[in-house]
Amino acid sequence: MRDFDRSQGDRFVQQADKATGAPLWAVEVIDADPQARWRSPVYRTPEFVIWLVQLARLLVRVAWFVICQPLLDLVAGLLVLDYLNLGWPGLAGTGGLVASVLLLLRLAWPDRFARWVAAPMRDGWRHWCYRRRWHAVMTITGLAPPYAGRILLPVLSGMRACGPVDRLTIKLVSGQSPADFADRAEGIAHGLGVHLCRIRPVAPGLIVLELVRRDALANPVPALPVPGRVDLAALAIGEGEDGAPWLLRLLGSHVLIAGATGAGKGSVIWSLIRAMLPGICSGWVRVWACDPKRMELSFGRALFARYADQAAAMVELLEAAVAEMHARAAAFGGKTRTFAVSMAFPFLVVIIDELAFLTAYQPERDLRKRAEAAIATLTSQGRSVGVCVVGALQDPRKDVISLRNLFPTRIAMRLDESDQVDMVLGDGARDRGALADLISPLPEVGAGVAYVRLDASPDPVRVRVAYVTDTDIADMAALAETAGEAA
Repeated sequence: MRDFDRSQGDRFVQQADKATGAPLWAVEVIDADPQARWRSPVYRTPEFVIWLVQLARLLVRVAWFVICQPLLDLVAGLLVLDYLNLGWPGLAGTGGLVASVLLLLRLAWPDRFARWVAAPMRDGWRHWCYRRRWHAVMTITGLAPPYAGRILLPVLSGMRACGPVDRLTIKLVSGQSPADFADRAEGIAHGLGVHLCRIRPVAPGLIVLELVRRDALANPVPALPVPGRVDLAALAIGEGEDGAPWLLRLLGSHVLIAGATGAGKGSVIWSLIRAMLPGICSGWVRVWACDPKRMELSFGRALFARYADQAAAMVELLEAAVAEMHARAAAFGGKTRTFAVSMAFPFLVVIIDELAFLTAYQPERDLRKRAEAAIATLTSQGRSVGVCVVGALQDPRKDVISLRNLFPTRIAMRLDESDQVDMVLGDGARDRGALADLISPLPEVGAGVAYVRLDASPDPVRVRVAYVTDTDIADMAALAETAGEAA
């Protein structure tokens, strides 16, 4: 490499200065002969060293597997001893004995067989299937970020099957958030071969993926049997996605049901009435009904202590409920802080079908103002004295119902727009899996399906309410009439 001519560089700078008029310190001098870059030498690792390292890794993994699987180690040790002492006939006899014990356990104690044998085997098999696809799914969806020259993969630390739903426990990579997984939930679902993926934050750096393998709520739920005992804090009105009963609380709460036409709002109302039927017949539960359509609730009119289907009559009914609420507050004030249901003070349920008719679509301004004031008073003060409001509407926008935040329990059935989901269940509900706008419009598939937030968790849960037929309603009304005549 020849030396750089300093005089040529000075002349280059002077010419650049004259051409541009820039000061000397602002002109960049380009070295025509830059020095070559230094690179570290590459040493080839001997092949026997690579084999030793891989063998050491294999031994470490085998040792760790043996340590983490004590039960499997015990079974393998017993099989080896059996073979050494008895040979192949001994192994065949042991296998037959184990199969006989498992068959006996399955026939005699199916619950224990499912808990001790079937569930662990199923969980292990599904966990292996998910782990086999995990690396590819995380990489393709962009959830395995590179750092310091290596790929950081979220850790699949556990799996538990709950009916048609598998729950995967995931340890996040540093810097990740549950929102990152929520944004890619659809890709995760397709990559893992499931219908739906929901994200449930558990703790800092820890989430649960709920993978829905099949739609357990695709078929209508028949009307539930009339209970022998009424628990107003847990009324069974349908089924959850995991097969457990859907229990709805009325005591100390108000319920808002939002859904498009044909979504199944009437099924929720009639299922609630059916779950309270023994209390209605006994007299310690009273139901007042507002029925603007004159079709839905009039079919079981005998079940209601008061019924109204005209605007003025409905407003009077609501104001009568407010008066009853104030009377109870005056009777209980200074004596007790907890309402106890009794024959003297029965639990009062005010059902308002098509709530928007009174709060937004009522043409008479005076009636609309009175209805809004009565509903606001009942929902803000009625819970402590045993008054519950159950309202149903189609459009949950704020200009239609401005009191939705006064309803602690809100049910989102099939909705027309995705924004309406957050209006009903709260901000971020749709991102956490409440896809109420995607419920099927087919009555046999989507009618009665809803998302609701339970008391124990802020995350929405998918449920389906039982379908109460006209025959069931007629039987309920006849039973109430018989009880009223006997009283």
